[in-house]
Amino acid sequence: MNIFSFIKRKTFARGVHPAGNKSTAGMPIRRLPFAPRMTLPLAQHIGKPAVPTVSAGQEVVRGQLIARADGFMSVPLHASVDGVVEAIELRPSARGPWAESIVIRTYEASTQAVRWGQPRDMDTLAPEEIIRAVQATGMVGLGGAAFPSHVKLTVPKDRPIHTLVVNGCECEPYLTCDHRMMMEMTDAMLTGIRYAMRAVGTPRAVIGVEDNKPDAVEAIRAKLPADGSIAVVAVETKYPQGAEKMLIKSALGLDVPAGGLPSQIGVVVNNVGTLAMLGRLLPAGQGLTERVVTVTGPGIDRPGDYWVPIGTPMRHVLEWAGAKAVTEREIILGGPMMGQAVASLDVPVTKGVSGILVFDRRDIEAEDQRRAYPCIKCGECVNACPMGLNPSMLGMLAASREYDSMAASYHLGDCFECGCCTYVCPSHIPLVQQFRVAKGILREKAA
Repeated sequence: MNIFSFIKRKTFARGVHPAGNKSTAGMPIRRLPFAPRMTLPLAQHIGKPAVPTVSAGQEVVRGQLIARADGFMSVPLHASVDGVVEAIELRPSARGPWAESIVIRTYEASTQAVRWGQPRDMDTLAPEEIIRAVQATGMVGLGGAAFPSHVKLTVPKDRPIHTLVVNGCECEPYLTCDHRMMMEMTDAMLTGIRYAMRAVGTPRAVIGVEDNKPDAVEAIRAKLPADGSIAVVAVETKYPQGAEKMLIKSALGLDVPAGGLPSQIGVVVNNVGTLAMLGRLLPAGQGLTERVVTVTGPGIDRPGDYWVPIGTPMRHVLEWAGAKAVTEREIILGGPMMGQAVASLDVPVTKGVSGILVFDRRDIEAEDQRRAYPCIKCGECVNACPMGLNPSMLGMLAASREYDSMAASYHLGDCFECGCCTYVCPSHIPLVQQFRVAKGILREKAA
């Protein structure tokens, strides 16, 4: 049966429809100047942190390898500026604990050009060599998960891949970085898709884009290959359409088994921004030194999508984007549904930061979102959960600390913390936060 016969099914069950607030979608990407100092954490991805290959006092140039991968589940790190290594020390991180980081003092004459790299002929590379080249770029998923890209492209030999699904949904409110990259880096994205197709050995790719981005759909459709190997499909604008399992269901009509991976049903999923950057970096033999970040929110005077060098302090980004002088700000990295608040402006932009949202905390608190009330058994969270779970019951079990029952009887492991349940809860119960605590405790018990 032709797999594309399923494409007419363009959505999934349940989910929510938050306001988009994508006012930056029509603005071209702008470039952010270098900060005087860059802080590059060695742990910017899922897996083992990179290992420094430079020392304090050493001069580096933009694009130079400064930390190597520590094994397969790791990626290297590259200098984002010309400068000198001031220190390798603990610095504040978005995750909370201080993290070992390489601090580079930027030379005032540092150029935006990447001056380190060795061009390669991609046409001659075997699949295994493409995957090694992807790891050498230091690439991780730019959609926010920061999962090493070469690991995602490495599939067991007993799992033949029939379709590469390319995620261009960008369903989080406010975020538009993927939208702009689809518009401005269409050729690079299609090139990266071809590399990924060769790496996983699939003859087909489907690009899923939410139907609130018709300009992106048309920009891609105009450049698709004539052989039909790559297709684009507009899927319903709904959150969390960009989640792997949801997009596979919408674009292909296939279900990933509970607790399973997309490769078990012959699918690999990659983000459009990730593949666009691979399309640019792989032929040039360069590493990831910058990424596109959406900087927006009611607390920003000059919102937009910016090319931000990796390691740029949050303070520098907000100064250039015109952060309003409010007494109490709420700064969120990522989108409002799954992003995390940060308390320090010294936290740097890392590879997984897709957005920086700035709100006036007084406006948030005025909505009475901070006080939680008892569950009224309305079932709204059950109707919204895209995984078909019972968040109400999971919340009650979490409150009574029955964590084992949450996992064994109510499939806590299938929750990917999308936030739909918290979004619709009229009692403002912080369900997702409860689930994260439960998962953390269960991981500790397992260890």
